Amino acid sequence: MSPGVHAAVVLLGALAVDLAIGEPPVALHPVVWMGRLQRALRRLAPVSRSGAFAWGLLMAGSGPLLFGGGAWLLLHALAPWPLVRLGVEIYLLKCGFAVRALAEAALAVGEALARGDLEGARSGLRSLVSRDTSRLGAPLLAAAAVESVAENASDSFVAPLFYFVLFGLPGALAYRAANTLDALVGYRGGDTEWLGKAGARLDDLANLAPARLTAALLVPAAWLCRASGRGALRGWWRDGALTESPNAGRPMAAMAGALGVRLEKVGHYRLGRGVEPGGAEVGRAVALLWVTCAIAAAIALAWLGVLHAPFAEA
Repeated sequence: MSPGVHAAVVLLGALAVDLAIGEPPVALHPVVWMGRLQRALRRLAPVSRSGAFAWGLLMAGSGPLLFGGGAWLLLHALAPWPLVRLGVEIYLLKCGFAVRALAEAALAVGEALARGDLEGARSGLRSLVSRDTSRLGAPLLAAAAVESVAENASDSFVAPLFYFVLFGLPGALAYRAANTLDALVGYRGGDTEWLGKAGARLDDLANLAPARLTAALLVPAAWLCRASGRGALRGWWRDGALTESPNAGRPMAAMAGALGVRLEKVGHYRLGRGVEPGGAEVGRAVALLWVTCAIAAAIALAWLGVLHAPFAEA
């Protein structure tokens, strides 16, 4: 089969596994291995600013090189056994996606809010966001869940899919390694200020196109879900640059406009000019997530299967 058709088969297999099974055991999950690698490197980081910055550069390069390069070497080593290679590709690409896990975690928060169980919602939200949830009321809990769904539509699906289409499995895993590092040490302030600078900038660069593509995909997804496509487009253009991150605000603002809600992180940003969200809006955000991912997958499959993308083979 042609490289493009082969990549399309890999993508279909990975999507099917994600939908049917979800996440593999922690011990067998490459993204977990990425996190363990970076935590181990973090423990060895120098304390001085210059030393931490230099060590952060090493961390930023090591993850994408090890996991992207390792995937390239593994697939070429498995070339004599095409069926084995195909299975490995499907498994590893699936590990780059986390749509089912994201949807389930967000729906758990929305259902807890619908029951009035704020403690349950706070507990569930901790798997989605890094902020302190202990003092958040229902609207801010719902807003944080909707924001996470929107941002992770890019980070957990559109971005790894984007790099898979361009550079094959090594590209998808290299992206996930960069994104995982940013999630661990890419926050401004605190003891990771200098250690995380290189990783944060690498993640910003890697997400420039996928975040905006996700925002654009939310527009037709909103129309298909009977939300506001016009509101998604308006919110993206009006509020997409209001977050500290140059990328995260784009899909978040589009999601806010599509749902007609206001998404706020107190002291940081306010996206959208609609009503305060609740549990029902979290559920609607998950529906938009699924449709957005379906549109992205359809476009990718069309490109790989019909146009035979020249870089699809590792």
